[in-house]
Amino acid sequence: MVSSELILTLKGLSRSDKFHVMQILISELAQQDVDLLKPNQAYPVWSPYDAFEAADVMLKVLRTAKAQDHA
Repeated sequence: MVSSELILTLKGLSRSDKFHVMQILISELAQQDVDLLKPNQAYPVWSPYDAFEAADVMLKVLRTAKAQDHA
């Protein structure tokens, strides 16, 4: 939990100092994300290729929306 003292200190910073603090925090968050990926390991990635059920669902949604627009 962030202390109220820290929040007050941050609110008192100049605009450029606030951007600098944000840059530091975003850099740390990005580094944590990099640490989640391990080298030489495979990770599954979803692809719409051969996703026929998803295509059918989307077509049904589009047809329903089109029918409602013309009603």
